[in-house]
Amino acid sequence: MAPEAEKTRREFLEETVRANPDNTFARYGLAMELASSEPASAWGHFEYLLRHHPDYQATYYQAGILLAKQGRLDEARKVLAEGVKVAGRQGNQHAQAELQAALDDLND
Repeated sequence: MAPEAEKTRREFLEETVRANPDNTFARYGLAMELASSEPASAWGHFEYLLRHHPDYQATYYQAGILLAKQGRLDEARKVLAEGVKVAGRQGNQHAQAELQAALDDLND
């Protein structure tokens, strides 16, 4: 395959999400890929995951950080607080501590 025919990571993830919108891993990867260059698009993917896959715990930290970077602090606090609850229900103490630390940083 010629280099110009190779897909970028973003293109691969976009195609995967189009083919299977509920592929949480691909959608999360696409959101992460877009977070720095297209935060509004990234938020759309994070928001989809939060709505349709509320137990996909990884979303909460990154979505909260993205919102905080956009100055959407109240929304960031809400997302992070919900993530603390989800991680707690799942027994993931490490994630729960990271989410709580991020939430505490926003509250300082």
